[in-house]
Amino acid sequence: NMRMLWGGASASSQYEGGFELFNKGMDTQDCRRYIKRIDNATTSTRLLTKADIERAKHPLDGDFFPGRKGSEGLLHIDEDIEYLSELGIDIYRISIAWSRIFPTGEEETPNEEALNMYGDILKKLKSKGIKIYLSLTHYALPLALVEKYGGWKNRKLIDLYLKYAKVIFERFGEYLDFVVPFNEINTGFFSPFNGLGLLRDENRKGSGYDLNDIFAGLHNQFIASAKVIELGKKMLKASFGCMAACFCYYGYSCNPLDQLKTLQYEQINQWFFTDVLAAGEYPYYMKKYFRDNDIKVEFLPGDREILRNNTADFVGFSYYQSNVCAFEEMEKTAGNLVVSTKNPYLKANEWGWQIDPVGMRISMNKIYDRYKKPVMITENSFGYNDVLEEGNIINDDYRIQYLNDHFEQIKLAIDDGVECLAYLLWGIVDIVSAGSLEMTKRYGVVYVDADNLGNGTYKRYKKKSFKFYKEFIEKEKNVVKS
Repeated sequence: NMRMLWGGASASSQYEGGFELFNKGMDTQDCRRYIKRIDNATTSTRLLTKADIERAKHPLDGDFFPGRKGSEGLLHIDEDIEYLSELGIDIYRISIAWSRIFPTGEEETPNEEALNMYGDILKKLKSKGIKIYLSLTHYALPLALVEKYGGWKNRKLIDLYLKYAKVIFERFGEYLDFVVPFNEINTGFFSPFNGLGLLRDENRKGSGYDLNDIFAGLHNQFIASAKVIELGKKMLKASFGCMAACFCYYGYSCNPLDQLKTLQYEQINQWFFTDVLAAGEYPYYMKKYFRDNDIKVEFLPGDREILRNNTADFVGFSYYQSNVCAFEEMEKTAGNLVVSTKNPYLKANEWGWQIDPVGMRISMNKIYDRYKKPVMITENSFGYNDVLEEGNIINDDYRIQYLNDHFEQIKLAIDDGVECLAYLLWGIVDIVSAGSLEMTKRYGVVYVDADNLGNGTYKRYKKKSFKFYKEFIEKEKNVVKS
């Protein structure tokens, strides 16, 4: 029984920068413009229209697109890998920008410059003894595929995606330990531009998105995921997983209606996705949901078999906070999938997150119980506006507290009998937040000197939490040895 791995994670569009480098094609994340946060709403930055795309291609004075700058990771890559090495992490989760390899998604041959660049990074990580978890895509879809095909709702993307996956496996197969085709695959449901490349105006129905477009896109991603796993198993020795954002829903009260609402909400927002990818079929409860919402999903011959025969080896999930479901309250905020009822038993941070370490243990147990497959915590950390003090010190005791409390609960879940492969600290080196595009919503143990508008030196400084995480990992390694 292997010991659990401790590591970190990032995403190409939030970390790399280098928009002009290596002949990169434009992708969906390059089009997201920074708009100052006026409350918790980030709709304007994450649900884009045709006009937003045009503006991204011909920016106005003062427009800033954080995904183009990230944390300038490509310019600091050697330094950052040294930090990862000093931390002593076992595993690093990295994503590749599809539009760097195939700028429009349809080229005959891949972009060699970009392949060499990624090859160097993967080799350097390996030389430090760090295992590699590759997210084949993390929200970043070549823009040309949105403009030409309308994003993932078009089945044509499956073959283009497979072509991309095959190149990555051929070139980098020897370096890969874990592979996950799609980051947080349930994002397509609640954030359709990020998850599926669906434009808000082209896929409209009533006040929101057309659910038929969303579920067509999700179906194509499910099939693509299964086909990537099928291909990967032939080509690599790696382990293949799926991943969803985990919300850990609680019923607001012991009113059975609150509990029923919670069950149904969790099914549609979370379990549906992992049921398809880890258990291999569309679950029973979706029949009613499709019926009630007049959704028709087109299965082609062979689709069911592909899903059944190529399930995930492990189930990954991101976890930041728990959420509350109330029968009454939900009636009022139907359709808004990020707002949650306040939980009187929990403290919150300035972004309104309700900090809940016990929810981590609950989630690990629920997922393991449901699939009987190892789980992996693919993202977790505390988002906060850290302050760089005199002498380049960052006293992030609140993050140390958050991590420590969550690590305790992870160990309790393992003691419960849950098989857990790894814990990956999100944005281990500060990155641009995917939700609100803020640099100031920081997750890492390494501080990056930059603000929300891309001003700053982009110099790196170790936070107080760096020392905490480093010592924690060291202790974990020693426990196993002794």
